[in-house]
Amino acid sequence: MNRIIALAAAAALSLAAAPFATPALATTIIKAGHGTQTAHPTHIALQKFADIVAEKSKGDLKIEIYPDRQLGEEREMVEGLQLGTVDMAVVSTGPLVAFVPALGTVDLPFLFKSSEHAYKVLDGEVGQDLLAKFQDRGIVGLAWWENGWRSLTSKKEVKSPADLKGMKLRTMQNPVHIAAFKELGASPIPMVWGEVFTSLSQGVIDAQENPVTIVYSNSLWEVQKYMTLTRHVYGPHLVLFSQQVWDRLTPAQQTILKEALMEATTFQRQTSARLETEQLKLLADKGMIVEQVDITPFQEATANTASAFKNIDPAVVAKIKAAAN
Repeated sequence: MNRIIALAAAAALSLAAAPFATPALATTIIKAGHGTQTAHPTHIALQKFADIVAEKSKGDLKIEIYPDRQLGEEREMVEGLQLGTVDMAVVSTGPLVAFVPALGTVDLPFLFKSSEHAYKVLDGEVGQDLLAKFQDRGIVGLAWWENGWRSLTSKKEVKSPADLKGMKLRTMQNPVHIAAFKELGASPIPMVWGEVFTSLSQGVIDAQENPVTIVYSNSLWEVQKYMTLTRHVYGPHLVLFSQQVWDRLTPAQQTILKEALMEATTFQRQTSARLETEQLKLLADKGMIVEQVDITPFQEATANTASAFKNIDPAVVAKIKAAAN
């Protein structure tokens, strides 16, 4: 009995002398959704972003990526940001005008002269002011990524606005885009992206408009014969975060995310430009007829699109156009 007591006492002393074990810190997981395929530059850049965040946070933060509308269609993801059920999302401007009407400004046709012009505006005062407007909607606007320059795809050849007359053309659920295509003579049909391929194959719609990377990564050459390089709208992707989730992060974690996004933004834009060039050639290899077109009549037909929208400030439009100089 004395031996048992002695052993117990020794064990107790040993435990008392041992240093307390430091509990493992729990990893904060951030679920990031987007609506594009895994071959799209936004998905590739999110992977890069996740790697940077993991390295900078030493594993404290982990980004889990959910592509191809796994967290819902784009509008559903934005609503999820407001509710705190979606942590982070990268979405096109299509559904966002309903939340921040002034965002329609960047959707005006032929507003930007080049990608460099767009970057200058979106990374500058105009773009940052637009991102700040999301705060009133319970969303943190963090960065402007690139979906690309939007062009037309169709079942028949399009050389001028006259060729669009009566054409059933899918657009995003974006009133600015819808108004522009009405001015061009088309019959725009707003439709969520998940329905587009089937609608094209079944003849519900005749045409659609999107950047090269979307056309290629979704195999639209199977249901569209022509791609007309109108490049009528520069299409951003916005990196958004739920305000509820953001506020639960520490200041240090928020800083890591912002710094990582700066690196990932440059990478995303470079990847977008590279893939557009590569995939334009691949579309032709797949049998799609890719054509240049004189955009002047398209510009003239849509010159007054902005005047129909009270939330588009002419002074801001003038500032954007002046930045091209």
